[in-house]
Amino acid sequence: MTPELQDAYEACRRVHRRADPIYYWATRRLPPDKRPATHALYGYVRHADELVDGPLRAHTPEARRAALDAWEAELGAPSHPAAFALLDAAGRHALPLDELALYMRSMRTDCAPVRMRSDDELAAYMDGSAGSVGRIMAALLEVPRRHRGDLGRLGVAFQLTNFVRDVREDWVLDRVYLPDVDPADLGRPSASRELRAGVAREVRRARELFRSAAPAITAAPAGVRPGIRMACAAYVRVLDRVEASGFDVLGARTRLGARDVPHVLAAARP
Repeated sequence: MTPELQDAYEACRRVHRRADPIYYWATRRLPPDKRPATHALYGYVRHADELVDGPLRAHTPEARRAALDAWEAELGAPSHPAAFALLDAAGRHALPLDELALYMRSMRTDCAPVRMRSDDELAAYMDGSAGSVGRIMAALLEVPRRHRGDLGRLGVAFQLTNFVRDVREDWVLDRVYLPDVDPADLGRPSASRELRAGVAREVRRARELFRSAAPAITAAPAGVRPGIRMACAAYVRVLDRVEASGFDVLGARTRLGARDVPHVLAAARP
């Protein structure tokens, strides 16, 4: 590995640690040879997310979509460290990077105000935004082919959990991902009865997605299971906190903090 490539992977690792510490520490429980590629994949999709959501994003939907077009083109001729590292990782691990076309499709949806009108519409979005990443990770982690779709659904469980947790933050960005949520309820200091009922439904759906992924985790190589289990434990902990708040995603704090770490570590044990 050249110094330039080492620097590219290290840049992705730093982004991963800064932007998503819990997922980063779950990655640290993967075998050493799987970690750099995981950081590279995270770095690539995180950069796309920043083009849409970050503080330096372009001011118009058209300009944001143009930035995503340019970012997608990086996979053909990389100049950014994240694209450079991800292409190297794809060659080393036979990663199906064609899945990222679905990811970028969902990112383009986020360039303008979002109102998901049905479960099917939300499912299609999540299959791109998280299912695609789950299927790439399944290849990296050498999950048996018959279970790679299941790991994609695990990615969807992560995404749906984020949507439940981030209802208020997404509303600030003019986005409503949960189809059974009335936007008129989102400007309140605490969640209405109707909003709590809608969030409760999505929490049940997310828990079922986690349960359905259990066979894929069991079928994964033993060395990668601790990392997958830790990631699952962290996200299920978020669902637990939402449920404990009475599904008040507007008035209660549902993000994880340092005090949640011992619980996550305990729940991640086989």
